Amino acid sequence: MNSLFETGGAGPVATTHDWLTPPELLAALGAFDLDPCASQFQPWKTAKTQLTIADDGLAREWAGRVWCNPPYGDKAAEWLARCGAHGNAIALIFARTETAAFQAHVFGAATALLFIRGRLRFRLPGGGHATANAGAPSVLVAYGTENAECLARCGIEGALVWLKK
Repeated sequence: MNSLFETGGAGPVATTHDWLTPPELLAALGAFDLDPCASQFQPWKTAKTQLTIADDGLAREWAGRVWCNPPYGDKAAEWLARCGAHGNAIALIFARTETAAFQAHVFGAATALLFIRGRLRFRLPGGGHATANAGAPSVLVAYGTENAECLARCGIEGALVWLKK
């Protein structure tokens, strides 16, 4: 695995968990009501309401259609569990299907998956491009039928897998 993406080349510890979703990916998915884990340095809107780390979006009430690009790391499972409990969300995570979090909160709760073709190139706080690709494949996880149907028609290249219909 290419860990330079997550660590910035600084060894085994992540230098940031602030990887911004490319705006063209968001545009393909339509409007969201809430992003509970938006960057504090977000140069484009990800949702009508954006909560940052200062707002503790995990502890707040969620309403409407949720966009979730959670901090990658040991807390991702909590965000995925919350997406599943909410039932109306799309999450962007690494396609690490062997992990306990993926088994429990994706395979165990999601409606559909879109395995994105190739590797994403996230944006950095402020909007600049990351110097390297994501270092691992990414997947969009749909919770709820409407979000699954969105993945089916969004035009993002990849492989769609329905888990529930």
